[in-house]
Amino acid sequence: MTQAARIPDGIAPGRAPAGSQAVQRALDVLHSFHDNGPDLSASELARRLGLSTSTAHRLARTLVSAGFLEQDARTARYRLGPTVTELGRLSYHQRGLHLAAPELADLAERTRAAAELALRSGPHAVIVAGGPVTPEVGLRRPLRSTALGRVLLAWPRPGDGDAAPVTEPGALEAELDGIRMEGHAHAVGESTPETRTLAVPVLDRCGHARFALAVRAAPELLTDANTPWFLAQARACARALEVLLLPPAERRAPEA
Repeated sequence: MTQAARIPDGIAPGRAPAGSQAVQRALDVLHSFHDNGPDLSASELARRLGLSTSTAHRLARTLVSAGFLEQDARTARYRLGPTVTELGRLSYHQRGLHLAAPELADLAERTRAAAELALRSGPHAVIVAGGPVTPEVGLRRPLRSTALGRVLLAWPRPGDGDAAPVTEPGALEAELDGIRMEGHAHAVGESTPETRTLAVPVLDRCGHARFALAVRAAPELLTDANTPWFLAQARACARALEVLLLPPAERRAPEA
């Protein structure tokens, strides 16, 4: 009689095999350092990920050996390593984001506002470029919590999926309908109290938002009266970014 194969301890039926689970855990360790957080100890990683300290330490040491993390010799705390920096710079250039920097800097100079460019990463909007460069670059926020995120929700790409579950989906859809009708999203107090933000899409030929572009300024600068001017500046920049960041076959036709 053939003995049934024994499922290893800690692996439930139907779960990913051990190798995949280890990869996922390593990725979870890297994601713990989002949003410019502080260096983390093995015990802090363990608490964040629901792992034993020994497992977190073992994962971290493996990532150190591959250059994805580095460990402070004095404090024994971990931070992102040079391999992450290298891959990030490669991705930055592969996406052409270095080409966006001058346009964003010009927009910031003309409007005297902060200019930010974001893309969607799952349920988050991630700021990938800014003009002038600010500490906001690299930060991610839930899609609904920023004007940038709501623009990405209003003009989604195929396969983007839904945002994080909401208690009132009808209210969200009504809000997104309004954003599409107006062609932009706005918000007050996103980064600091009373700060005003306007966000517009960077659209492809099919009308999907590949990026979202925002200008952010104090209310005495970005007033109700000059909002149309700010929107015109942001939209002109978005059109320029379509040319710089999208392949020719994916760009919208020039405006008549």
